[in-house]
Amino acid sequence: MIQSNILLWAFLVLFICSSLFRWILSRMNIGHLRRFGNTVPEEFEGELDEDTLSKMTAYTADSSKFGSFVSFFDDAVLLCILLSGILPWYVTVIASLDLNFILSGLIFFAGPAAAGFILDIPFDLYSTFGIEKRHGFSTITVKLWIADLVKGFLISVVFMGILLGSFLALVWYVPQSWWFWGWLLFALFQLFIMWIYPVLIAPLFNKFIPVSDEGLREKILRLVGKAGLRVKEIFQVDAGKRSRHSNAYFTGLGKTKRIVLYDTLIASHTHDELLSVLAHEIGHWKKRHIVKQLIFIEIFSLIIFYIAYRLIGWPLMYETFGFENITLYVGLFLLSVLFGPLAFFFKPMSSSISRRYEREADDHANRLMGTTTYLADALRRLAKDNLANLYPHPLYAWFHYSHPHLTERIARLRRIDKKDGVDFSGNGDIN
Repeated sequence: MIQSNILLWAFLVLFICSSLFRWILSRMNIGHLRRFGNTVPEEFEGELDEDTLSKMTAYTADSSKFGSFVSFFDDAVLLCILLSGILPWYVTVIASLDLNFILSGLIFFAGPAAAGFILDIPFDLYSTFGIEKRHGFSTITVKLWIADLVKGFLISVVFMGILLGSFLALVWYVPQSWWFWGWLLFALFQLFIMWIYPVLIAPLFNKFIPVSDEGLREKILRLVGKAGLRVKEIFQVDAGKRSRHSNAYFTGLGKTKRIVLYDTLIASHTHDELLSVLAHEIGHWKKRHIVKQLIFIEIFSLIIFYIAYRLIGWPLMYETFGFENITLYVGLFLLSVLFGPLAFFFKPMSSSISRRYEREADDHANRLMGTTTYLADALRRLAKDNLANLYPHPLYAWFHYSHPHLTERIARLRRIDKKDGVDFSGNGDIN
């Protein structure tokens, strides 16, 4: 039976506060956009008209409202699972099967995971075939959507089953030091996924071929060579069969490192704009942002693993949520739930670090390209094509945005060019 005590009420207060704050931020963001979003920013003059601004506002409002609803629903389901007493009953059922610790733990975690997967299906359907379709982005067929769903589910089951099973084995067989070995397993698993993703996982969903535009390919190779990076091939991906959104990215580690361009990006941008976007991504590699982020994540994870080790045997935690006995895999689940609201309030710190990295990458793109004009042109076009929010609420942007918001970012790029004595034309029509 659920116990009413200081731990329960502290958790509920923090959980509800994080949920309400997330909703308030979303409403503030929508209100700010509707108040100021009918005026074309100076940085986008000549690129946008009132009709496009109206579409931007509608898309942001629709997606934000829906996102808030989904978050509230997920929070409500989690509270129901925690406070209804179903988890202690579920543990009793698992115990009656007389399985070993590892299999019992895997079954226990599979229950909430399967419930979340099933409950999320209607929301993903509406997002894909409702909001994204209505605003002109979604191009995916129902058949392909189902195939993606099935493949994603199977991949998650295999990899998460291996990771969780290995982790539970450490908890059971090395009870005094599992926190360290579990952390090391977690770190190595992250690196492993980064290494195999480009060559094993991503090709299951999309077709990757060498960039067909030979002229563009040669320019990219020269740019990469100028930056001192070794990349064997530049790929384009058939992203357009799912969505009209566009992007470009570096992925992989070591021999699996590659550059990937969306076919939608290639179709809508000039060579110089594409090169400037890649120069920005190269900046992340040259500044070792990925390595720095991994180091930060691993240090933070090590602290969390140790705290989990110290708390996993805490009787009050089990009693609070209706468990009669200390069961370690249950403790891992409860700790992950208790840490959730706390992690939410650390988000501004990670967002701030990420925005700083983005500005550093922009600066590196300027050094590689000799100007920020093309990057600014690319961002203007991306904002228009993706119906980005050009008027985010400052508090919302500070809390959530991993990149400087586009108007601020383009204004900074213009200042850099003016400082360097470059004439900022802003037309983006140079091939």
